[in-house]
Amino acid sequence: MRMNVPPEAEEAGLRPLSARSVVLSLLLGAHPAELPVKDLVRLVEPFGVGGSTLRAALSRMVTAGDLRRTDAVYRLSDRLLARQQRQDEALRPGTRAWDGDWEMVVITATGRGPAERAELRTRLTALRLAELREGVWLRPANLDRGLPDLLYSVARTYTARPDEPEQDLVARLWPLGDWAVTARTLLAHTAAARGPADRLTAYAAAVRHLLTDPVLPPALLPPDWPGEALRTAYAGYQRELAASLGLRERAA
Repeated sequence: MRMNVPPEAEEAGLRPLSARSVVLSLLLGAHPAELPVKDLVRLVEPFGVGGSTLRAALSRMVTAGDLRRTDAVYRLSDRLLARQQRQDEALRPGTRAWDGDWEMVVITATGRGPAERAELRTRLTALRLAELREGVWLRPANLDRGLPDLLYSVARTYTARPDEPEQDLVARLWPLGDWAVTARTLLAHTAAARGPADRLTAYAAAVRHLLTDPVLPPALLPPDWPGEALRTAYAGYQRELAASLGLRERAA
């Protein structure tokens, strides 16, 4: 556990701000995801990041492949543009009416190393699938999205109808109670945060948590599910941040 971080903050995923996290939060909220350095100097100041600290962070982020620089404009790398897309989808997940079908993905490829297996697990989790057992991933078929072509080279996909009660299967696949507790903690933190840095910290944790929301059909969710409340709170913060920092035309 990090020093000087309250246990409840640690559990909710609240992380102390760094210059890198401030820059990424601003660029992830900008559409297109690019800002001139002169604007970044102005925008990071309310979060306690000075000009020299910012420039050092920008240099490290370019070297690490987080950012691309053209003249005096910094842009998110392709890898982080994909993260921005996932973040945007977390706020506005495309869903369709659920008819009881489930998506099933069965991994058929063999001989993959640990790094390849870990990357595939990350991709499947990002698709909001959950692992029933090794190599078998499921979710209700209520998301309005396809599966990436790359997946078909290592897996087969099926439409399924489970024999066991769906609520029991959901309980085995997702820790919904824990997710809801953390979401309510984050809602409390976002409501209580006052300064720019505290608010950014709280809402950055909120959007990370939303990326793990399984986005289940309402019929399979517990009563008073806080997912939509957290999503609404973060969307409001996005609009507020864009307006206060002069990013109104850039923000989604």
